Amino acid sequence: MSTEKFLPVEFCKGNNGLDKVVLRESRGSSAEATFKPPKAIRGGIPICFPQFASLGSLESHGFARNRFWSIDTDPPAFPTNSSSKAYIDLILRPSEEDLKIWPHSFEFRLRVALTPGGDLMLISRVRNTSTDGKPFSFTFAYHTYFSVSDISEVRVEGLETLDYLDNLQNKERFTEQGDAITFESEVDKIYLSTPTKIAILDHEKKRTFVIRKDGLPDAVVWNPWDKKAKAMADFGDDEYKHMLCVEAAAVEKPITLKPGEEWKGRLELSGVPSSYCSGQLDPQKVLSSS
Repeated sequence: MSTEKFLPVEFCKGNNGLDKVVLRESRGSSAEATFKPPKAIRGGIPICFPQFASLGSLESHGFARNRFWSIDTDPPAFPTNSSSKAYIDLILRPSEEDLKIWPHSFEFRLRVALTPGGDLMLISRVRNTSTDGKPFSFTFAYHTYFSVSDISEVRVEGLETLDYLDNLQNKERFTEQGDAITFESEVDKIYLSTPTKIAILDHEKKRTFVIRKDGLPDAVVWNPWDKKAKAMADFGDDEYKHMLCVEAAAVEKPITLKPGEEWKGRLELSGVPSSYCSGQLDPQKVLSSS
């Protein structure tokens, strides 16, 4: 019998001596985060705030993903259904440099938690702490990277028949056709008025990722494909074959907060075994289950 003490939250050092937080759930699931300024880390779940992509005057995807966050030692109550002890509360406030490029006072609180079942949950809270009486607006996304076996064998369920903005065609608006989204070339789309659950079916790994979200009406689907992958210095030439971004977001209609107001956006990710390629998984059951 192992005498090693189980630590649901561990603080340690990661690559290049960077601070790292590791969350562990008793059944073996784990999650970790590392930070390295000034460039965002490719992969994981970058936080796009206060601007998604280039929809504004800031650097692409805003500055939050490039900043050091602090441990929130006195977080407000987070109403969750989980009894998990594997969680961490982080907080980001604007620096003087941030206020020069985006002159708005805010507090961004982020809880990252592993549920007892091994699901990963992120809850973001953004509050306008301005004393000048002025509101501010922002766009937001959890830029979630999923690891897949083969992008050509992956399908996304839950976004069919919805309108989307195609970033490859000057954000022109289209309506999704067909029963599911499959991939055979570059994709960069913002789906609008999306459901609270979306499923990513990986036929080869016989695994389905289920995305559950609240407060995030849009969903961004992105894969750079071969030419753009080769053009990115921090992206392997063939890595596009084994990744897919499906991002819970608020992009089309920016969120506006008056002083003292707070917005909350919640994301929960789970992985479930599936045998869709043999017809044993009904995607609608995955999407409709709790």
